[in-house]
Amino acid sequence: MKAAVYYDQSDVRYEEISRPKIKAGEILVEMRACGLCGSDLMEWYLKERTPLVLGHEPSGVIAEIGDRIKAFEVGDRVFAHHHVACLTCYYCVHGDYTLCAKFKSTHLEPGGFAEYFKVPAPNVQVDTLKLPDNVSFLDAALIEPIACCIRGIEKCNFRLGDTVAVIGAGPTGLIQLELAKILGANQVIVSDPVNFRLRAAKEFGADIVINPLEEDVVEKVREATDRRGADIVVLTAPSGNATSTAIDICRKGGVLCLFAPASPEETVRMKPHQLFFSEISVIPSYSTSHLETRKAVSLLQTGRIRAGEFITHRYGLDQVEEALSLATKSKECLKIVIESR
Repeated sequence: MKAAVYYDQSDVRYEEISRPKIKAGEILVEMRACGLCGSDLMEWYLKERTPLVLGHEPSGVIAEIGDRIKAFEVGDRVFAHHHVACLTCYYCVHGDYTLCAKFKSTHLEPGGFAEYFKVPAPNVQVDTLKLPDNVSFLDAALIEPIACCIRGIEKCNFRLGDTVAVIGAGPTGLIQLELAKILGANQVIVSDPVNFRLRAAKEFGADIVINPLEEDVVEKVREATDRRGADIVVLTAPSGNATSTAIDICRKGGVLCLFAPASPEETVRMKPHQLFFSEISVIPSYSTSHLETRKAVSLLQTGRIRAGEFITHRYGLDQVEEALSLATKSKECLKIVIESR
């Protein structure tokens, strides 16, 4: 079978590789659509594991099923989550599924940017979902990022009428914007240095958009909140400067959600007394679990999340290098999806 094999950002080869063989409890899925994630652009995160097949937001059609599979049949349209928890360890019992030791050890083989991928038995059992008839493969390529955003906003203890500020208007920033609106935010403020993304944020319902290259973000947020600051700040841009801004625009007693991974070398200049005396809660949110993926499917099925409107570019498996280049360099793209054509 063919797959897009990643060696580095400028070297992705469309190669022939072995089609995975399945065992009892496993399924083989023919990939139809798979989202390109921001983590697919992080060379510091990928370089130790190359060469590899990227893609962890896939949807497709079951091509083969292993023995003892009862819940699925060949031909079923499915989403498969790339990581799943054991559900029985200390962390799982406490609801911290993404901290489970098994979570990061479960993977789709070889990855979503391939004609076929194998879903291991634990992933089949815990978080492989049949797609409703009105959820397309393209829609399903957003299940994982939507689920990640759901987990993030839920960890912030959102309350009806809150003001939410989102720093970074990429795909996950816009999803956070939509979720805040669905939950009943009084206003959502979005900051991004790219005007294309700010226009998209307005189209998705942002009440206020701010370009930090043109306006003072802290002052604009204070003006909009009776000088208090935002109740919840969601940081989807991992730079040190953005983190400092996020702290400055969070109200006393507010919540700052660290939603984007920073490189190990990234540092932040901050004053601990600001967090202490303002009692700002800093809550990281990494990945998602089987609980949120089901909520994401429901939002797509009911049309409350407009998944298709996030997708600005679609590429074939033989164009992954071009897709990575666009995502890295272009200021006029949102969600990119890879399709097996």
